[in-house]
Amino acid sequence: MKLIADRLDRISPSLTIAMTTKARQLKAAGKDVIGLAAGEPDFDTPQNVKDAAIAAIQRGETKYTDVAGTPALRQAVAARFKADHGIDYKAEEILIATGGKQVIFDAFLATIQAGDEVIIPSPCWVSYPDIVELAEGKPVIVRGDENMGFKLRPEQLEAAITPKTKWFLLNNPSNPTGAAYSAEELKALTDVLMRHPDVWVFTDDIYNKLAYDGFRPATVLEVEPRLRDRTVTMNGCSKAYAMTGWRIGFAGAPAHLIKQMDKLQSQSTSNTSSISQAAAVEALTGPQGSIDVMKVAYKRRRDLVVEMLNAAPGIRCHKPEGAFYVFPSMQGCIGKTTKGGRKIETDEDFCLALLEEEGVACVHGAAFMYPGYFRISYATSDEQLVEACTRIQRFCQGMR
Repeated sequence: MKLIADRLDRISPSLTIAMTTKARQLKAAGKDVIGLAAGEPDFDTPQNVKDAAIAAIQRGETKYTDVAGTPALRQAVAARFKADHGIDYKAEEILIATGGKQVIFDAFLATIQAGDEVIIPSPCWVSYPDIVELAEGKPVIVRGDENMGFKLRPEQLEAAITPKTKWFLLNNPSNPTGAAYSAEELKALTDVLMRHPDVWVFTDDIYNKLAYDGFRPATVLEVEPRLRDRTVTMNGCSKAYAMTGWRIGFAGAPAHLIKQMDKLQSQSTSNTSSISQAAAVEALTGPQGSIDVMKVAYKRRRDLVVEMLNAAPGIRCHKPEGAFYVFPSMQGCIGKTTKGGRKIETDEDFCLALLEEEGVACVHGAAFMYPGYFRISYATSDEQLVEACTRIQRFCQGMR
């Protein structure tokens, strides 16, 4: 009898985590490695948030909570959605989960039947297609061209919708590109969705607060409130509040769907950590100034990285609107041989050689369903970024 279930054959380990793990192993072996693969802020969690967690421990708030989250946090999330985007959610329309990934897992496992299609613009986060596959759905990958800022056009969305389409999944701003949709760009997509009443919308807004040069990313219900009865709006504390390890994601959605996601979560992880929830209440309702501090640093780092990468032979780097990633093309390096003797035939070859020869860890574009590119996270110090980009320039200059 076979031990491992067939469903696991449909998915792969996270390639971003795999590259980060490889970089850690090389570091442990004594190699000088600069890690630009992980999507994690280098800022510490704000002090007021840490203090709130300590106070919750001291008050004895260390017991189980409701599976869907404490009343205080569900209300805080609803208030945040209202303040940020004008969306009115009741507390019973909010679910708290152990990170944004669990929100996606809960929603798709609760709704997707075998063969249902989920439209995913690419480049896309590595976990989206695998979660759809695990739910026995079919990922429908639609490519957003670089000359359109890696954004999906409404005619592409229209062409991808079939009678089997269950969901349209949008990440705005995007991981891995940092591309962000304005209200006008998003309205063009929601106009298409209004013509297809059976298609549900999942909007992953986890990077929504991180945008630069005065750009403000919109969210679906902000531009088309009539989609409210078939939209899940997801966000969390990990990126904007530098709380990755606290594992707090949340969603607003129609109460009947939240109830089913709650039921699924009750038989998997149950509630999110009570202490993390107390910290999240403070993050969402307390001072928001730490976000602006991060944004100033991220904008400076983005500009630095884009300029330095565009000076590397064979590299072309688009300047994104948000998040903390750039997604440069390395297609000018295809067919060349590195100074260390490796022939570059794919983006994965490029990233592995860069790690082994120059000690810079990034993630190849094929992991994001977009070969010929690679992702760099600039959520690290200016000094580290300058050194990493200098190494990338040297790596590319050494190719023949």
